[in-house]
Amino acid sequence: MTEGPLCLVTGASGYIGGRLVPQLLAAGFRVRCLARTPGKLRDHPWAGEVETVRGDVTDPDSLRDAMRGAAVAYYLVHALGSGSDFEETDRLAARVFGEQARAAGVGRIVYLGGLTPAGVDESTLSAHLRSRSEVGRILLDSGVPTAVLRAAVVIGSGSASFEILRYLTERLPVMVTPSWVRTRLQPIAVRDVLRYLVGCARLPAEVSRTFDIGGPDVLTYREMMQRYASVAGLRRRLIVSVPVLTPTLSSHWIGLITPVPAGLARPLAESLRHEVVCTEQDILRYVPDPPDGRIGFDLALRLALKRVREADVATRWSSASVPGAPSDPLPTDPGWAGGSLYTDCRARRVNAPPQDLWRVIEAIGGENGWYSFPPAWSVRGWLDRLTGGVGLRRGRRDAHRLRAGDSLDFWRVEEIEPGHLLRLRAEMRLPGLAWLELTVGRGRDGVTVYRQRALFHPRGLAGHLYWRGISPFHALVFGGMARNIAKVAEKRERRTAMAGRPGS
Repeated sequence: MTEGPLCLVTGASGYIGGRLVPQLLAAGFRVRCLARTPGKLRDHPWAGEVETVRGDVTDPDSLRDAMRGAAVAYYLVHALGSGSDFEETDRLAARVFGEQARAAGVGRIVYLGGLTPAGVDESTLSAHLRSRSEVGRILLDSGVPTAVLRAAVVIGSGSASFEILRYLTERLPVMVTPSWVRTRLQPIAVRDVLRYLVGCARLPAEVSRTFDIGGPDVLTYREMMQRYASVAGLRRRLIVSVPVLTPTLSSHWIGLITPVPAGLARPLAESLRHEVVCTEQDILRYVPDPPDGRIGFDLALRLALKRVREADVATRWSSASVPGAPSDPLPTDPGWAGGSLYTDCRARRVNAPPQDLWRVIEAIGGENGWYSFPPAWSVRGWLDRLTGGVGLRRGRRDAHRLRAGDSLDFWRVEEIEPGHLLRLRAEMRLPGLAWLELTVGRGRDGVTVYRQRALFHPRGLAGHLYWRGISPFHALVFGGMARNIAKVAEKRERRTAMAGRPGS
């Protein structure tokens, strides 16, 4: 364990935070992570090298304890999507964070915000950009030396910006697009973002200001799509822009074509109404370019595509929990006293070793599907997206392995015990709370047993009606899932047995 200065990282379960932690460790810093649900961090490769504490940026008491002894505090959270009052939530969190950092004697705050257009009245900006800008000002006014990094579009495997660009370009050889595809912006590779974030931990104490950060290329979104097509080996795209697509329509268009839901796509669409290009590069005085320079746009794409194709994506845009997603504990049997709890339980004997069954369970979702009545799952996913949910297309971070906190289509991995238990919490739009448990065990006779349990805690009359309305389909969906998972595991066992026979 290193003995360097201590850095507090908030948002470590998110896209940037999850990648920043190992970079800080490699640079010789000690790291403490603040998380509302510490269990979500336990399966990260670096989990054993950091201290993890439970807390929330809006809770002064938990922040006070988390900041004790910290030299640097990274603010990498925001309340976007948590409701119509997210600006007030962001405002409160930033004030509490700044106050507690000053009281704890923290030497520096580092914040990653959004690049705002030069010369544009802030009142005309989207609520998202306006809030990110306000958070930066609050932290700068905290009395603690603060570095506010402002980036436009971050390009890296798993980033929302990269996923939107990737899916739009790959799926639409001909597209009618919003007029903002002609807007100039300055993308930046995620590796350069992380390099700047780490470098800011060592800024002189007298430096307290904003820094614009960007890569070496300034491009329109149309040019970015054509460059992606070239790097990915696709034909040149035919792109026709029209002025009639508002940010709202644009976000729904993005949500229709890409895995990124409209609620998360809208801030990007709104931010591209104005040119977002760096107006200064003063950060280079303190964090100079490496010998081979900043990563250009084409190289950033190639690096991201390589990670995707090798299934080596460390974090994704969906790594952080959906804002507003429930965090209530799983109702326990039989002592739970929280009201109605509906369950659907299935069990099957499986003629295969437990490890073969577990491999099937851990590979569920994404491209592998859900092993039962695909049309029903597709319809449920589309209904979720139409109501503003995440839908079924978030997929998986890794095609074969899951870890606590991973997003999995419209579920989140709440608990995983390798070889035994996978518990998923629903993040789809529901009139209640829902879980799906898949477990591997053995019967008294030593035969492998697969157990499956769906749980639903209804919210009000709508929740009760919802469960009763879908009950007729349970045998088809849940029963089919149990049956097919068992069949796939047994087929795997037969293939293994055949491969082991002499002469096969």
